[in-house]
Amino acid sequence: MRIDIISVVPDLLNGPFDHSILKRARDKGLAEVNVINLRDYSTSKQKQVDDYAFGGGAGMVMMIEPIANCINDLKSKCNYDEIIYMSPDGELLNQKICNQLSLTRNLIILCGHYKGIDERVREHFITREISVGDYVLSGGELPAAILSDAVIRLIPGVLNDETSALTDSFQDNLLAPPVYTRPAEYNGWKVPEILMSGHTANVEKWRYERAVERTKQRRPDLLK
Repeated sequence: MRIDIISVVPDLLNGPFDHSILKRARDKGLAEVNVINLRDYSTSKQKQVDDYAFGGGAGMVMMIEPIANCINDLKSKCNYDEIIYMSPDGELLNQKICNQLSLTRNLIILCGHYKGIDERVREHFITREISVGDYVLSGGELPAAILSDAVIRLIPGVLNDETSALTDSFQDNLLAPPVYTRPAEYNGWKVPEILMSGHTANVEKWRYERAVERTKQRRPDLLK
């Protein structure tokens, strides 16, 4: 999988992709993540990528020209399945979307900044808009990292145990059940005996029941 992330402040994305599972995916050649500096596609001497909004109002707007230049350049070298804009008013990111995107090969993710991007970019270039929640951040870099992490970890071979992702929360519209590890008793608090019984069927039944119970308590909307 190839993910090209377009950003005004690319240095913000140096950390997330250089450690842990994402680094392993890149080292194995299972995922390629490129962070593109949008200013490299500006035609002004000052590398300007934003300007005042027509009609007035506070805040600056990301200009269409550098974004179009960048996307067109990327598209001339690669065929993309989706061109995604990380936006507070996009569809709310969930596990179903991550599963879908993990089956694609090439993605562009555009990170917004300031008061957003020129609407013509959304009308003529963007194929999908995704939000990570009903709140506003300073830019789309952190949401882009979240989306990339959630998608890349689903690629076969990225996780040491490929079945691990199948038991994550939300994969079956249930929250994950409680998990325990050693010691079996700490400060008088004991691990449920059934988990140490060695009876696989009973353990799975217990986990399913606890997952349903936890979902009913914390996220009943998922059961609908």
